[in-house]
Amino acid sequence: METSQLQVKRILDNIGNVMIGKEHVAELSIVALLAGGHVLLEDVPGVGKTLMVRSLAKSVGANFKRIQFTPDLLPSDVTGSSIYNPKELKFEFRPGPIMGNIVLADEINRTSPKTQAALLEGMEEGSVTVDGNTLSLGSPFFVMATQNPIEYEGTYPLPEAQLDRFLFKMNMGYPSPQDEVNILHSTEKKQPINELQSVITSEELQEMQRQVKGVHVDVTVKEYIVDMVNRTRTHQSVYLGASPRGSVALMKAAQAYAFSHGRDYVLPDDIQYLAPYVLPHRIILKSEAKFEGMTAEQVVKKVIDRTPVPVQRSMSR
Repeated sequence: METSQLQVKRILDNIGNVMIGKEHVAELSIVALLAGGHVLLEDVPGVGKTLMVRSLAKSVGANFKRIQFTPDLLPSDVTGSSIYNPKELKFEFRPGPIMGNIVLADEINRTSPKTQAALLEGMEEGSVTVDGNTLSLGSPFFVMATQNPIEYEGTYPLPEAQLDRFLFKMNMGYPSPQDEVNILHSTEKKQPINELQSVITSEELQEMQRQVKGVHVDVTVKEYIVDMVNRTRTHQSVYLGASPRGSVALMKAAQAYAFSHGRDYVLPDDIQYLAPYVLPHRIILKSEAKFEGMTAEQVVKKVIDRTPVPVQRSMSR
């Protein structure tokens, strides 16, 4: 049987045929998918946000859906709605794009809070409510949302209480000059995404997700996570720190990250690597800290540096 590390490498290499120079974003996207979480990509247009999620969906053989969020988009445009069938003399449910396995929520901050809430309900509950009926979403279910941090006119920023529905928040960034030259080479005569094939099946992905839950997290590592998250609540620059949901998210992300590296246990190093992607969007800074130019990312970096690392592994398992 193929090891978890080899399976993840196959997915990563496959995405690399399309996404050049974005290995860390691809790896974290795979980790989020394995952990059952969701990703918020915040960056300027044209850096490959849409291409990333399409490549991931094709690589794992999942059903891909795309929602282009606009100011006039309604919740029913996301969840689906009941349409009257005059031949059958009854209403029939027409599923919306949220019923896919991997969903791209493009420019999520351009739609109204009511429509955003329809998507976020599905992300949190794994189900949506239509005409008073609760409908379960498919499995696997993964949302990668994008937003443009530059244009704010006519947008509806996600409240902090909704931001922490995302496991990771990260940026794509511009490619290096050499990577950009390679992008030109690869797209000169064809579009690589059109030739991409799946390297694992949806069933294999679901089995990997089940195995992730069995990755061991030592009690000392759990205490390390709680200590780190608690320090975001007591930091002098923070108005509101990460909630217990942040602790759970960090643990689940670490389990998936360890699994993707062929381990059945989590290391403190995993926590340190993932915290900058899991915690910053879960804290609110004081106004004076913002005025001084402090960012949530800087706060989390200081918290990581100041949190004592467990040096002795307990035998409880």
